[in-house]
Amino acid sequence: MVELIVENEYSGPEITEEQIAELKRVCEKVMEIEECDFDAEISFTFTDNEGIHELNRQYRNIDRPTDVLSFPMLEFDGEDEIDAEFETEDGLVMLGDIVISVERAKEQAEEFGHSLRRELAFLTAHSMLHLLGYDHVDDAEGEAYMIKIQNEALCDLGITRDI
Repeated sequence: MVELIVENEYSGPEITEEQIAELKRVCEKVMEIEECDFDAEISFTFTDNEGIHELNRQYRNIDRPTDVLSFPMLEFDGEDEIDAEFETEDGLVMLGDIVISVERAKEQAEEFGHSLRRELAFLTAHSMLHLLGYDHVDDAEGEAYMIKIQNEALCDLGITRDI
């Protein structure tokens, strides 16, 4: 089970409850594929290019907007135990934060010729893998694995590039 704590800082059209429910299913599917045996709490923030640009400057020393940022709470090192300080009163593991620029996601959806729905789902799957400890910046093998899992999760949910 995944609980999403959603904050909308995006001034464009509101992200709907249906869209949020679908992104929750994407999170759950990635956790299922990764055989995560815990329930998670994930903070989800929707913003615009200006908002994500500021976060990039503040936390990554990158002076430009990106599509998504992931802020993992945990370090996965192959051990099965999760530190109790990262558990909520309800027994959920605070997995981390996902920040998506809806403005950039719209631009990319148009650029790649698919729907905003598909782009948001892709960015969510990608970010979930970062929250689960995967990286692609300096790890070609990690990047190939992330692509495989992202595609598998979206395919399993019927979220293809056609939509």
